[in-house]
Amino acid sequence: MTPAPTAAEPGAAPPPLLTVEGLTKHFPVRSGAFGRKAFVRAVDGIDFEVRPGETLGLVGESGCGKSTTGRLLARLLEPTGGRITFDGRDITHLGRRELRPLRQQLQIIFQDPYASLNPRHTVGKIVAMPLMVNGIDPPGGIKRRVQELLEIVGLNPEHYNRYPHEFSGGQRQRIGIARALALRPKLIVADEPVSALDVSIQAQIINLLRGLQRELGLAFVFIAHDLAVVRHFCQRVAVMYLGKIVEIGDRDDIYTRPRHPYTRALLSAVPEVNGSARERIRLVGDVPTPLNPPSGCRFRTRCWKATEVCATREPPLVGDGDGTRAACHYPEQGPGQSVVDGREGAMEGRAS
Repeated sequence: MTPAPTAAEPGAAPPPLLTVEGLTKHFPVRSGAFGRKAFVRAVDGIDFEVRPGETLGLVGESGCGKSTTGRLLARLLEPTGGRITFDGRDITHLGRRELRPLRQQLQIIFQDPYASLNPRHTVGKIVAMPLMVNGIDPPGGIKRRVQELLEIVGLNPEHYNRYPHEFSGGQRQRIGIARALALRPKLIVADEPVSALDVSIQAQIINLLRGLQRELGLAFVFIAHDLAVVRHFCQRVAVMYLGKIVEIGDRDDIYTRPRHPYTRALLSAVPEVNGSARERIRLVGDVPTPLNPPSGCRFRTRCWKATEVCATREPPLVGDGDGTRAACHYPEQGPGQSVVDGREGAMEGRAS
């Protein structure tokens, strides 16, 4: 039985709300002419922590495993290996009945606001469903609580009886946020919650989430590919590549002094609006398949720094004393220039 978490000493950092150790998810597939069994290594041994009230951004290219990680954290997928500890309790392999009370503390916001809402249910029923499933009857009744939630996320409480198709994409995402807030969770996994929305609506949703975080003390695992959005919203950032975390640390350190070449290449691709010149790091080659990832460092096939040791030995995720950790045999040393407000500034780089 997992021991209860101990109280933090006055002035000390609070204990982690979420701890992930060696988390792995391999999907079995049939490969080759003879249909031999193989495994897609979507998530292949990652470690990180999220403290109460903190926002951790999870970024990377499409297919790097970040959305799979989010579904593992919310226990919508069963992990292949590793351990997930939430609020002092090991939740890695809990059954459906044991997960039900956990859902009150750990919620998810999905990427597509058009697919994540049942078109046959009214908005009132969609937002009320978590309360009904868990047998919760709040003061004033379920309808009053749902209308309060709609108002909190910026919708008209009188829209209680409307259906999802009567709302815009941004409004639908607000409905999804209201549903996630219904049980007063401690942690929300936000799986690219603004990527399907217009840029102007993205800003509104991000500002809404920031306000809710301040008012309710929420912690977030914020999954995104837009580095500007992550810079605006997250205190800490983890960069994923081909199922692995290659760098993790404080937001300002990651954006101004990236250690890993892949992080540096990602930041060099951030669009500029001030007209300043910057040399773009262009990565050659395609992302390797997670069916058969490269030996050693997984980024070596696209890295301009790769040597023989990168092919024979996997670099550990280690730090240099300031809290940032990078998995690279030849980490970057010199500071880059800040990407102001997530979109401006410059990052010098070397073309491959």
